[in-house]
Amino acid sequence: MNRRLKDLIFIMAGAFIFALAVNLFVIPNDLGEGGVTGLTIIAFYLYGWSPGLVNLVINGILLIVGYKFLSRVTTIYTIIAVLFNSLFLHLTAGWSIASDEIFVNMIFGGVFAGVGIGLIIRVGGTTAGSTILASITQKYLGWSISYGLLFFDLIVVLSSYFIIGAEKLMLTIIMLYIGTKVMEFIIEGLNSKKAVTIISRNPDQIAREVNLKMNRGVTVYAGHGYYSKEKKDILYIVISTQEVVRLKRIVKAADEHAFIAIHDVRDVFGEGFMEIAKL
Repeated sequence: MNRRLKDLIFIMAGAFIFALAVNLFVIPNDLGEGGVTGLTIIAFYLYGWSPGLVNLVINGILLIVGYKFLSRVTTIYTIIAVLFNSLFLHLTAGWSIASDEIFVNMIFGGVFAGVGIGLIIRVGGTTAGSTILASITQKYLGWSISYGLLFFDLIVVLSSYFIIGAEKLMLTIIMLYIGTKVMEFIIEGLNSKKAVTIISRNPDQIAREVNLKMNRGVTVYAGHGYYSKEKKDILYIVISTQEVVRLKRIVKAADEHAFIAIHDVRDVFGEGFMEIAKL
């Protein structure tokens, strides 16, 4: 299947699932949301305005103002995502589900929202809104993207307190947390990876054991201690989470005093891992 067509299908599916989160779980239970979606929901609660139309207008304005902060492909994918998201918000406005359990609805609202946004981001798109605002604050104020997203989302969520009340606000925050975790899962997948940096007196033995017993490649950097000026080989290895214990055993057998730093890795491409072409 052509990659662009596959990306389009992911964006459409993500927009549809996100619209279901809003119309099946969020609005019927008087919950809130972050970002532009949160503003559309507030407008619906106050004035009965169509979330799909308000979403299209606000995101359209933000895209005109901030398109230059996104890459060409991201801009195109974002426009497609906004259009489909607005369309599906309108088409599913009358849909409902028979459930009066607000905690169940809150959980599924977070799950659906996380899956929807995750599918869109996974192929390189965004849902516009606070993403563009965060990019602008990064350029002019030096904020990180994640800090900017959190800042603008919290402003919208906290402002909904005056409309939905304290209890629904707290439930909304829990729902957003669930959505964030689900989104990370959709983007990163099940097979998380770890990057391991090892400084040892026996680097050759460790590298050889990793090659033979774990069938993993090892990159060697040349370094030295700042105080001692002693030259050392630094090993860099990328492995799956399930292989961490096995690697620790190999390192301990070779050098009990070795220094090991383990880092989370979001995406790994190349031989032995995911092919770039399959993204």
